[in-house]
Parts: sequence; C-alpha cells; structure tokens
Amino acid sequence: MTQIAFPKLLSSQIAFDIARTIRDGFDKHYRLFRETSQHAKQYFEQGAWAAAQQAARERIGFYDKRVQECVQMLEDEYEESELSDEVWRELKLHYIGMLSDHKQPELAETFFNSVCCNILHRTYFHNDYIFVRPVVSTEYIETEELVPTYRVYYPSKDGLRYTLKRMVTNFQLNCEFANLDRDVTQVEARLHQLFGGDKLEPNHQIQVLTSLFYRNKGAYLVGKGINGNREYPFVVPILHNRHAKLVLDTVLFEHQQIAVLFSFTRAYFLADMEVPSAYVQFLRSLLPRKPRSEIYTILGLQKQGKTLFYRDYLQHLKHSSDHFEIAPGIRGMVMLVFALPSFPYVFKVIKDFFPPPKETTRAQVKEKYLLVKHHDRVGRMADTLEYSNVAFPRARFAEELLAELKHFAPSLVEEDREQIIIRHLYIERRMVPLNMWLSNAEKDGRADLVEHGIVEYGNAIKELVAANIFPGDMLYKNFGVTGHQRVVFYDYDEIEYITDCQFRVIPEARTEEEEMSAEPWYPIGKNDVFPEQFGRFLLGNPRIRSYFMQHHAELLTAAYWQARKQRILDGHIEDVFPYPQHIRFCYQSQHPGPAPAAPAPPFNHLTMEIHHE
Repeated sequence: MTQIAFPKLLSSQIAFDIARTIRDGFDKHYRLFRETSQHAKQYFEQGAWAAAQQAARERIGFYDKRVQECVQMLEDEYEESELSDEVWRELKLHYIGMLSDHKQPELAETFFNSVCCNILHRTYFHNDYIFVRPVVSTEYIETEELVPTYRVYYPSKDGLRYTLKRMVTNFQLNCEFANLDRDVTQVEARLHQLFGGDKLEPNHQIQVLTSLFYRNKGAYLVGKGINGNREYPFVVPILHNRHAKLVLDTVLFEHQQIAVLFSFTRAYFLADMEVPSAYVQFLRSLLPRKPRSEIYTILGLQKQGKTLFYRDYLQHLKHSSDHFEIAPGIRGMVMLVFALPSFPYVFKVIKDFFPPPKETTRAQVKEKYLLVKHHDRVGRMADTLEYSNVAFPRARFAEELLAELKHFAPSLVEEDREQIIIRHLYIERRMVPLNMWLSNAEKDGRADLVEHGIVEYGNAIKELVAANIFPGDMLYKNFGVTGHQRVVFYDYDEIEYITDCQFRVIPEARTEEEEMSAEPWYPIGKNDVFPEQFGRFLLGNPRIRSYFMQHHAELLTAAYWQARKQRILDGHIEDVFPYPQHIRFCYQSQHPGPAPAAPAPPFNHLTMEIHHE
C-alpha cells in the first residue's frame, strides 16, 4: 500500500514573523500610494499644478523606500545564520496564506521578491524562495469599500443626456463647471457618432471607472459603451478653462487617440484604485493589444510593470530561436544598443569609456535616465525599464555582439557557464530612428512623410521645451518614430533643464581673422547654447531644410528659447495635450468645417519595424 506524504506543518516563528513584516511593509507602501492618488483630486480642483507634479514625482520613489525600510528592519532583527533554506521556503508559504483575501496580491508578491532579492545575493537565492510566477489569483477580487471598481449606467432607461450628466457629477468635483449642460450636449453628439445608430440591445449600458485619472492639468473619465456583443471605449478629458472653471474638453474614442493617451512616452497617471488588477482588466478591454505590463506601469505601478515585462520576456525567449545582435542604426558614443529581432524592445548598456568630445561618467548618465523617469515626459520621451544582473543565454548571442560588449563594457559583462550576466542595463521600446525614417522616405519619393517627420520632430522639441527639457544632442538619430508616427526622444545622456541653459546669439566677428577662424573667437560656457548653429547639423538636406523653415524656423533663434525659459522661470506650466487640437470642442466651435486630414499611413518596408504605443 502506497503511503501518502503530507507536507510538514509550518512551524518556524521566524518565518512567520518575517512574512508578516514584509506584508506590513507592502501594506504601508500601498496605503501611501493611494493617499497620493487621492490627493490628486484636490490638486486638480484647486488648480495646484506644481503640487500635483511634485506629488507624482515623489510617488515614483515610494516603492524603493519601503523596500529598503523592510530590508533594513529584517537585517537589524535577524542574523544571517537564522535564515536557513528551510526558513526561506517556509516564509514564502506563510506569505501566500496572508494574501488569500488581499486586494493587491500581485503587487504584494512583487514586493516580496524585491525584499528577498535585496537580502540574498543573486548567486544564492533560489526560485523556491520567490514568486517566479503569480500564485494568488487576481480574478474577481471584491472591493471592501462602498465604491465599486466601475459604475454602470443605463441610457435606454434614463436617456443619454441625463446619464452623461450623472456620470460627470458622480465624481463630485469640488469646482464649478463653466457650462455643464452645453458640454454634455457636445459629448452626447459625439457618443451618438460613436454608437453609429446601432439598434439598442437589452444589455445596452455604459460602464465608467470609479476613479478619474489625473495627470498634469487634466482629469480623464474612462469608460466604455456596451451594446450586444460590441464594446465602444471612450475617454472624456476634464480641464480648467482660463477662468478656473471646469469644461469637458472633447471625447476620445478612436483607438489611436486612446492608445496615445496611455502611451509609454507619458507620465504616470494618479488614480485611486483599491483593486488595481480590476482597473487593469477594464483598461485591457479598451486596449486589448497593450500588454498588462504597460498598463500597470502607466498607472504608476511601474515595479509590477517591470515584473510582468520580465515574465513576458522570458516566455518570448523560451518560444523563439533568433539571436541577440547589435541594433541597426548609427552607433552611439555612450550606449551600446542590442536587440532580439523578434522582440519589440532594445537593450541599452552604458559603455565603460566614451571617446571625445563626450565628457561624462556612468553615474552621470544614470542620473539623466533617473531624471527622465521622474519628469513629465509629455508624450515625447520614451520610458525605460532599468534592470540589474540580467542573465542571457550565451548560445543566443551573436559573436560580434559579445565581442563589442566585452570591449566597450567589460565591467558590466560576466560569463557564467552557459549564461551572459549583464550587471546593469536599460530596456526600451524599439522605434525606427528618425534619420532612417527620413532617409527611407526620401528613397521612396514620399515627400509627405518627410514633411510629417520634420513637423513631428519640431513638435517634439517644442513640447520638451514646454516641460523644461533641452535634449542636448538634437541629431535625428536620437529621435525615434513610434507606431502612431509620433516622434519621440530617446537619448538622454546630454539632457538638461531649459532653466539651466544659457541661450545666446553668436557675437559678430570683430575682424576678418575672427570671421575666418575655425575655432570660436568668443568665450563659451558649459551650458551655453547657440540655436542659430542647429541648422548646420540638421538642415543639410534642401528638402528637409525647406520643411523645417516652413514649420519650425523659430527653433533657430535664441529669442524663442529665451522666451520659453522665462515663462518657466515665471512659474507658468504649459498646456501639452495628449490628443489633437482639432478634436477639442472649443477648437471646433472656432473652426467649423472638416477636420484636418490624418497623417498618411507608414510605408510598407518600415511597417514591420514600427510598434504600437
């Protein structure tokens, strides 16, 4: 007769106490995270834009602070000899038990991994000790509070206009609307356009997430209409007008508009979520092609986004066979960039040394990337995922790539049997470098795409300026084109605040010798910038020069940059809209007639290179 082996009873008090300490550390983190999100409502009502931006920046660092607090507590409390293999295995089982009725179990598992990996050396910790894959289900988690994840409205019963007004007033914003009836009428007309005159089915309803999504100077109502087996996503931005009264600015219902709003190039939203997995599930019904990792990240849960991204990456690695290779494009002086062709991301490693004229260090480059992580990216800077001690299969590395890594970044590369360990790297969404986009458009005779690329390039720079960012190196190779044909900056080693730069006019030469000199005859400070010189590096192509001068000639004048800098110093926070101006209700009332044409679709031989935002 076969004897059944029952698991040993959990008996270690140390294991239980450590599990409880980690869970309490996570609960503290998420409580503070939610408090910041709840304060966003007040900032929006008061128009306290600087305070809102500061809160959003500070919230990014909450997670690491709580992890370090927890690690310090455990290291002070326990000797290393007390933490045996058995204790580590047992405390994970205790922790799982503590998450059975938890509202954020997936986040708590990630927090557990972070604490364990900070305590244990990577060569020591074992998959048995951490959550390699999720253990506690996030399906059908009930909210404890009276407020559900989303509210349901029935326009067939109450009428669409009354329903829309209830949807907006249910958020109880403590600020007066300029003319809510007018705005609701405009939203109603736009939603009738969305529903397209479909016959109403018995299940016709509108579902709206209970929390508004706050970012910068906007609050966003996120919902979807349901009719039969069809769903119609929509977003209504709520803004302050110049009289500090609220307006419904437009309705976003095209997939591209909503995808750009939730793009990886923007700052994280502040939304009060008791059950974040339910919000992610709702948003995935609006954006089914967007990975869950990106949705968690855009909601400010970037550590969970990193965890899910890495799991997706490992799955892709397991089910693919192509090789890592040096990324196409012009080689950078600071970063070595490589890619897996079948995977829509690139891997960026800071080199150990930089050729002249680069004057920087690895620490300074990391500071620049951290600056971008905490800054408002206004849809024009790619978010990056930062990892340490990433293992790659040695057999999947092209020999040329491995040779370059060992030559340019030997301090970061370690061969460990059949693995290559890279001690520090960034992972970023792959885009088509703008210089390649423009070159291929020229070869294909697509003047419309050349113009579109230059218009977007100038717009990207202007929106970065509005966010107090000077790109530093403005060459086209440092900008990429996304799947929605938007130009995004992604090379951060020379980035500076606009307010730290001195924008100057080149002095007139006093003598013929000075005018003919190959070297500047005038003193140049560390942060001096001469905008009239930009054209020398950017506008050698006559067609490109023509489009640039037509749309963005002011970027070549010091006066433009000086005026923008002064506005920032005066405390003015610019409006940067994550959707086109021509769909705004106020624009349409001032410009009746057909809307501007949409950008031309990408040409075929680049389509496979471009990926969705």
